[in-house]
Amino acid sequence: MNTQSNPTPVSTLDSQAIGPASMSATRPMYWSVRRELWENRSIYIAPLAAAAVAILGFLISLIRLPKTVRELPALDSAHQRIALAMPYAHAAMLLMLTAFLVGIFYSLDALHGERRDRSILFWKSLPVSDLTTVLSKASIPLVILPLLAFALTVGTQWIMLLLSTAVLAADGLGATALWTQLPLFQMELVSLYGIAVIALWHAPLYMWLLLVSGWARRAAFLWAVFPPLAIAVFEKIGFHTSYFGSLMQDRLFGFAAGAFDLKDRSGLPVDPHFIPLAQLAPVRFLSSPSLWVGLVFAAVFLAAAVRMRRYRGPI
Repeated sequence: MNTQSNPTPVSTLDSQAIGPASMSATRPMYWSVRRELWENRSIYIAPLAAAAVAILGFLISLIRLPKTVRELPALDSAHQRIALAMPYAHAAMLLMLTAFLVGIFYSLDALHGERRDRSILFWKSLPVSDLTTVLSKASIPLVILPLLAFALTVGTQWIMLLLSTAVLAADGLGATALWTQLPLFQMELVSLYGIAVIALWHAPLYMWLLLVSGWARRAAFLWAVFPPLAIAVFEKIGFHTSYFGSLMQDRLFGFAAGAFDLKDRSGLPVDPHFIPLAQLAPVRFLSSPSLWVGLVFAAVFLAAAVRMRRYRGPI
């Protein structure tokens, strides 16, 4: 007598096969980014330390706050906003600078570190492609650090505002002038715009450092800095020009002229401590040839970094 077996339904097997496949297509990038955050605590410790320094310095400056508020009526409305916004702008600038420096040093060590400690052998044994790994590393200076810097900027500025309110209330002064004259919401929007602008503008710089990190066997910083410096010196000696040096300077600081109108309607320079929303120029920035040429170079450097990781072994 033939006994009929009870096979598992095909639909169940298909769903079990499709489920992990669909998950594996979406989660490697997420876990690769999580890995970078686990292994590189400076990504968030350094900005947190910068925020703490900004708050500590602001606490010391609160001694002069009542005097500043009493002197506000003697100033016009524009200078009142600037006087109140100055410490908040300094905190935002400090966090942006910290995020930039962390991005520089992280990019230099991102691929070089795993080759130096030979952990690349373990990570290559996992079912994660080189493209996913390099993209996750590139997302740290381009996405994670800017978002973290903006979140800490907002949190730090609101803590500063609450501390200022408490000091003015304890001194018998109302905080009405502070809350009405301080354009905090506008400053936060400008900070978000500026952080996005800087990330896009510095993308080729980060990708160049990532490429050098995957190529150099030692002294990655020297290999990252020496070729551009050698080109600039050769041009200066051989042709008595400095076009390459000016190009590098523009890549570091040129985003301001393209992304902001640095003069108001009367032709006067805009104070960098408070840039009104009307001074933003996103259309001009996004249509800038320098931006798109830089992004093309960033894509080339990124593709080269992926290839370097595929064929480079431990140091």
